[in-house]
Amino acid sequence: MPTLKVTYLGELRTSSLHLQSGSEIISDAPIDNNGKGEAFSPTDTVANGLASCMFTVMGIKAREMGVDFSGSTADVTKVMAAEPRRISEIHVTFNMSIEADEKTKTILERTALTCPVHYSLHPDIKREIVFNWK
Repeated sequence: MPTLKVTYLGELRTSSLHLQSGSEIISDAPIDNNGKGEAFSPTDTVANGLASCMFTVMGIKAREMGVDFSGSTADVTKVMAAEPRRISEIHVTFNMSIEADEKTKTILERTALTCPVHYSLHPDIKREIVFNWK
């Protein structure tokens, strides 16, 4: 059974439906690629997927450790290249909401780098990952 159903809505816009939950994501081509830039572009969702996945696996490990970093944020920057048009870099800066000892920081940072999206990205995509702890 499929996980998602993607519908082309016209005007360079798609609707992606998560079949299990019914959640919907609208994507739009970016302004620099003939679009309106009124929603996440498909490449934005890839960059977002990296940060979200890293937070998710850190959250699983943190729960096991009795650590709660709710309220932490990540700033994500996607860099595009041409010929062929593609993501060349993804920069993620995690701003962690907690103070943690060095062991906890090391465990969570290493765990973040094991997320499935990180492993799934093409090795030519440069990843710059920074953790800022309180």
